[in-house]
Amino acid sequence: MAGGKFKKDKGKPKAASAPYQGGISFHKSKGQHILKNPLLVDSIVQKAGIRTTDIILEIGPGTGNLTKKLLDAGKSVVAVELDPRMVLELQRRFQGTPYHHRLKVINGDVLKTDLPFFDICVANIPYQISSPLVFKLLSHQPAFRCAVIMFQREFAMRLVAQPGDPLYCRLSANAQLRARVTHLLKVGKNNFRPPPKVDSSVVRIEPRKPAPDTKLVREFDGLMRICFNRKNKTLGSIFKQKPVISMVEKNYRTLQAVGQSLGKVTMDGFDFGDTEEELRMDDGDDNEDEMEMDDTDSSVGGVSEFKTKVMNVLKEGDFEDKRSSKLTQQEFLYLLSLFNKAGIHFT
Repeated sequence: MAGGKFKKDKGKPKAASAPYQGGISFHKSKGQHILKNPLLVDSIVQKAGIRTTDIILEIGPGTGNLTKKLLDAGKSVVAVELDPRMVLELQRRFQGTPYHHRLKVINGDVLKTDLPFFDICVANIPYQISSPLVFKLLSHQPAFRCAVIMFQREFAMRLVAQPGDPLYCRLSANAQLRARVTHLLKVGKNNFRPPPKVDSSVVRIEPRKPAPDTKLVREFDGLMRICFNRKNKTLGSIFKQKPVISMVEKNYRTLQAVGQSLGKVTMDGFDFGDTEEELRMDDGDDNEDEMEMDDTDSSVGGVSEFKTKVMNVLKEGDFEDKRSSKLTQQEFLYLLSLFNKAGIHFT
């Protein structure tokens, strides 16, 4: 359970809730699923690799089952919790114990909260905040050592998916540009109270050091939005679509007009770690018709000429017949560098 947004009830019957022995009810609609298996809690703490000097960020501590184990393992815990009932329960549970002065509880929405310094994050979160939370954490400075987070299993599998995997998507590419992601363990729904409708997985996220440049991250995502819109089509086919060419050219003309220089993406000194082994989940519908540019188009603005420029970039890197679903991080960055060399940017 975690500090995500509560969903407002709109006159519908209240969903069934599971009572906690202390009198607190857990609500599925609010993402409140408490880990009840102590062996699983121990396993998560062990796999997190917590040091005795670590300041630990916990998101969604709930009633404190995981919190206690984290306090045993590290120096201190900062817990972000949205539900005021859970905040009171945490305070009652640890008041008057040796843990009291090593626990700080922040009552608020984690997505809107300025997070303090922490060494490691351990969390069982409401699944509806998975994507924004991942990228909020990866944007946090100074960078933390790692995060061990429970996600809905499908989201977790997309997060760690490699090129060629059916689940490989824009989320996979963007996350793996900024971090090493590793699947740790699968968690069945019956390990929670109340049980969710889906299985879960625990994932380890380690931010890359040094972190990729902010401009690179933005441009990379801009390119990924295009490439993964129809990830199983060839890049040549994707970049021939009229909406794509028009959008990319508009950006190109705008940057030329203002004389803005965004710099070029290079491969020098970038650490890809273990890449050989969303934002959104943009799989696209590959059966939809494409609107391709007419090569004979001679309209004002030189659309056909710009299309030739784009196609030449793809040909130079031998990308015209390749598909996004199969491309590695190195290949995407090389493609981006070729576009930049031609003056084409994706911000």
